[in-house]
Amino acid sequence: MRTRHLLLIATLSAFAASTYADDTIVVGFAGALTGGQAHYGKDSERGIRLAIEEINAQHPTIAGKPVTFTLNAQDDAADPRTATTVAQRFVDQHVSAVIGHQNSGTSIAVARLYASANMAELTPSATNPQFTHLGYRTTFRMLANDSFLGEVVSRYAVEHLHVHRVGVIDDRTAYGQGIADVFVDDVGKAGVTVAAREYTTDKAFDFGSSLTLIKGKRPDAIFFGGMDTQGGPMLKQMKKYQIDAPLMGGDGLCTEEIQTLAGDALDGNLYCADGGRSLATMPGGPAFAARFKAKYGEPVQLYAPYAYDAMMAIYHAVMLAQSSDPAKIVEALHAVSFEGVTGKIAFDANGDLKNPAATISTFKGGNKMALAEVVK
Repeated sequence: MRTRHLLLIATLSAFAASTYADDTIVVGFAGALTGGQAHYGKDSERGIRLAIEEINAQHPTIAGKPVTFTLNAQDDAADPRTATTVAQRFVDQHVSAVIGHQNSGTSIAVARLYASANMAELTPSATNPQFTHLGYRTTFRMLANDSFLGEVVSRYAVEHLHVHRVGVIDDRTAYGQGIADVFVDDVGKAGVTVAAREYTTDKAFDFGSSLTLIKGKRPDAIFFGGMDTQGGPMLKQMKKYQIDAPLMGGDGLCTEEIQTLAGDALDGNLYCADGGRSLATMPGGPAFAARFKAKYGEPVQLYAPYAYDAMMAIYHAVMLAQSSDPAKIVEALHAVSFEGVTGKIAFDANGDLKNPAATISTFKGGNKMALAEVVK
């Protein structure tokens, strides 16, 4: 019986090591596909699937043999512990590369695991600068980081909104606290007074006590480090408490979904920074938006173009390496250079884009309007 048991283990191990056919290149995707942030994850997944569909239509080959790209999408629930389980699953299943994770906290939590497996991790949405400064060659980012976004938002607050006093709230996540810290540092250098610094969580929806305290400080603006899931209700509550100051924030607030979440409290009351060009001014943005809407019947939320370009970066790396081996793809990604939907895709030594962009936007009359664009 023991011999049969060992034989079964060996057979299962061999199956795990060759889960996929030789002519199939499997790319993993990890993001929140359920819960309050699911609209971000589904948006990215759709962008990747659109890219794969277009890649396969070109009938790619490796060493003259046809190959097919496919996606293994997993729900990490925007939770670092769940993300670690998902990442280990990708490593065990020997996917060729991973697009994700969605959040800064999840991306940072699993980076070491992917690095140990020499497997590329390309995030289309995580912006905490630490992610690409962990010392791993396997981390790549498809958009601007919080250092740049925080700088752009603070500059706009000072130069265009003439802000002198601000209140700051963050959700204590790697993303929210990270971008809030950058904003506080940058506006401080410009002589702006941070009248109050408050904290919440990414699960909270009642901001009454923080907003009441901040209102008493008479701020010219409130900066929120967090996602639209909380930003929408916060805008509603700012209107309820008659706070005569706009809300400012990073890309987590700059989604189509926030129009639903904030309702009539949104109009002209939000200034947010995307980690790239606006969809209308991206080199391939308008055409991508049309293809996306035609396929899914819904508009782009935010990260789909970056996820699409992440998939295209993997494709270019596979073609350059002429291999689906994860380690060879990592090396090839450091050499790729192509014109993507979002702009020029080429990475520096840390895995950040060489020339990222950022766009300040607001919402008026049900439309997202770009106000200023900055290229680093």
